[in-house]
Amino acid sequence: MSAFQHFLNRRLTNKLPGRDAQKIMAPYPKNGRANKTHYEPANDDFRNSSVLVPFIGWKDELEVLLTLRTESINHGGQLSFPGGGKEGDETIEETALREAQEEIGLHTQHVEISGRLTPLYVGHSDNMVTPVIAFLKEEQTFTPNPNEVDEIITVSFSDLVAEHNLIEEEWSLRGTPYHVPFWNIYRVPLWGATAMMMSELVELYKEFLDQK
Repeated sequence: MSAFQHFLNRRLTNKLPGRDAQKIMAPYPKNGRANKTHYEPANDDFRNSSVLVPFIGWKDELEVLLTLRTESINHGGQLSFPGGGKEGDETIEETALREAQEEIGLHTQHVEISGRLTPLYVGHSDNMVTPVIAFLKEEQTFTPNPNEVDEIITVSFSDLVAEHNLIEEEWSLRGTPYHVPFWNIYRVPLWGATAMMMSELVELYKEFLDQK
């Protein structure tokens, strides 16, 4: 077990950085006023979803896996974690593993779950998304499902904590000007809900580095 995995196994059972960490990477309106889409649900009839945050456990450098979604589906052309909506009586962990198996051909028998990050409500799709941290212990070749995934990439945490890779630009989102923070670590930016979930993980990684 890696030192970071051991750290997360303990740390994820305690109070997490939570919404403050997520908001570091949250787009915000240029006019400074709160928009209609908050990161808290207005009611409790949202859909429960989960994503798998897969750490590559067989490399010397700490890396996390991301997918580039196909253009034809929701959030097409964006970087994301594998995941989707909860079905039936599945647990959050079972949903994340099933979706990762469907999207990237994950060998679930070689996965060790460390725990959950803070759920993030995504207003425009009315989903409460829970990130599930997993370490992939056995080397494998991933197979992208072409209906959902164009590419599978891995990103090192050294790139995520490097300040020069963190950029903010003004974008138009649904016709409204926004300030959008993103990581410039691939040919498309890592932004939005995935970046917000990743941001909490990066804050935990900084805690880990501080204690070493």
